[in-house]
Amino acid sequence: MKYIVSVSRWLVGILFIISGLIKLNDPVGFSFKLEEYFSQGVLNIPFLEPYALSISIVVVILEVLLGIMLLVGYRPKFTIYSLLGMIIFFTFLTFYSAYFNKVTDCGCFGDAVKLTPWESFSKDIVLLVLIVILVIGLKHIKPFSNFNTRRGIVLLTLLGCVVFVNHVLNHLPVMDFRPYKIGINIEEGMSTPKNAPQPIFDYAWKFNVNGKEKVIITQGDYPTVEGEYVSVETTEVQKGYEPPIHDFTIEQQGENFAGSLLHEDKLIMIVAYDLVKSNYDAFPAIKKVADKAKVKGYKVIGMSASNDELSSKIVDKYNLGFSFYFTDETTLKTIVRSNPAVLVLEKGTIKQKVHYNDVDNLKF
Repeated sequence: MKYIVSVSRWLVGILFIISGLIKLNDPVGFSFKLEEYFSQGVLNIPFLEPYALSISIVVVILEVLLGIMLLVGYRPKFTIYSLLGMIIFFTFLTFYSAYFNKVTDCGCFGDAVKLTPWESFSKDIVLLVLIVILVIGLKHIKPFSNFNTRRGIVLLTLLGCVVFVNHVLNHLPVMDFRPYKIGINIEEGMSTPKNAPQPIFDYAWKFNVNGKEKVIITQGDYPTVEGEYVSVETTEVQKGYEPPIHDFTIEQQGENFAGSLLHEDKLIMIVAYDLVKSNYDAFPAIKKVADKAKVKGYKVIGMSASNDELSSKIVDKYNLGFSFYFTDETTLKTIVRSNPAVLVLEKGTIKQKVHYNDVDNLKF
């Protein structure tokens, strides 16, 4: 039992630390995932949506802290029962997502590791079993070093988490795991390789043969059957290749200009996924960047999911000198975790990407 508890302790501690650190690197992204869970179509608690970022910060720091506390043996009873409560809650969320197909990615490991809903639920079940083992074998959780040392490690971890999360919130994630990271060509990211796997479907053909129902399953071909056709049901048994970048458009008045704009030699994208929620204090600096870029021969465009009326008001109010195009809000949130933000592209390749606090660091 002592050995089993020791293995469980290390597995749980390390997994919680890794999961927490990945989300701590991108708390804004995790807050978007929480907003999905809070929405009316999922848990129907929309009053929590405005607090999604604050909740995400608390949750990810708590994940890291509990992982560290478990490994060093700091207040083991409180730590293990806190882990138990957290994993029960996570298990409920992942089961709800998987069973009702509500949220297709739990965000457990951010964008670093994508898990299907059932994979996320299975992972939480394994963690739940491991934590139950820790509850049963609580007496075998031996502390690391003396109490003051353990407390010091926990406090330093907390301080480090707070400093790190403050940095990524005021700049951008240190590690970018998304398909729009610097160096990526957007057009190439939307393309499908010639030999990419194709989706495979099972077709359940239903016939009436001499008054009896007969079902024949094929993967596309119409079966040869001496009977009356009734219906067919299609089931996807293997997913095909999906490009890392999809649903990317740059629209204006219903026309998609992505093809031409992504071939511009010099392009500046001012991204503001929702102009209602944008930091308006950043727009004077954005204007300076846009004006400087134009002098350097760059084409400057805005990209937002807001309506034309609001976009025009913002352009006029801050005398921005460029117009906004429409792009899907989820896509813009994926591109960059800042509202607004600036991207520099050359023939569709992302060369620079900065938070509105760092526009002075752009190099033209």
